[in-house]
Amino acid sequence: MSDRVASDGDGVTAYRARVARSGGTRRPCLRLPKAVDLGENDVIRLVLDGTECHAPVVTDADGRLLRGAYDNRRLARTDGDGENRLVAWLRGVDRDPGESVEFDEVTPGYLYGVRVPGKRAIYEVTRRPDSSLSSIAEDLE
Repeated sequence: MSDRVASDGDGVTAYRARVARSGGTRRPCLRLPKAVDLGENDVIRLVLDGTECHAPVVTDADGRLLRGAYDNRRLARTDGDGENRLVAWLRGVDRDPGESVEFDEVTPGYLYGVRVPGKRAIYEVTRRPDSSLSSIAEDLE
């Protein structure tokens, strides 16, 4: 069974992230704050309005960012053959490059959430998979 935690609860750390542009495209992406400890090629679980997606962490000259969030890890690792849920969410909440969002760290290195500043979110905290099982699954992909 999973636990539920609120974005303003003691177990959640909120950071301010900035909406940016993804390279030369018009698509928005999310510039991660330096305080968040994620590495390039990490794939995190990202909650957008209660929907859990998978988002690959990439880097550019200015630091780490999320260019997209997808329905499963395979789509996230193949740079998104499916719908980019992050772009759709940013457009749906009218967040443009230069504006900020709250980036909630629910389970460090694993589960994060994004929300509009001033809004409250409830997250379902599931257990992180056993590292040996995760490595077997990655080898199969």
